[in-house]
Amino acid sequence: MKKFLIAALLSFAMTAQADNVMTKTQDGTYIVNTTTLAQDVEGYAGATPLEVHIKKNKIVKVVVLKNQDGPKYNAKVKKQMLPNYEGMNVKKGVGDVDAVTGATFTSKAMQENIRRAVDYYKKHK
Repeated sequence: MKKFLIAALLSFAMTAQADNVMTKTQDGTYIVNTTTLAQDVEGYAGATPLEVHIKKNKIVKVVVLKNQDGPKYNAKVKKQMLPNYEGMNVKKGVGDVDAVTGATFTSKAMQENIRRAVDYYKKHK
């Protein structure tokens, strides 16, 4: 019985963690993690998960999570593209932000991650 209870609790914990796509902080910011939302979206070398922070229907920031794309590509996108999303009103949808030359695959993958995060936020907030 004890083994069954431990297995059931472990299974529940893993399921709860896997379903934890969006969280809300005390200041009202929603954080959408695209790790499971966009598993099929690949950059140059694999999936490019992000955390999209949204407060009062505006993107506050976008955080790049661990991925297989090279640091050079991630750095270019972080510096040249992701700041353009800050302040964007998600009620109107996410507009296209130009991809970064030299990091096109990474840029396009992150754009799709952001679109999916915003869609999820709008449906589940």
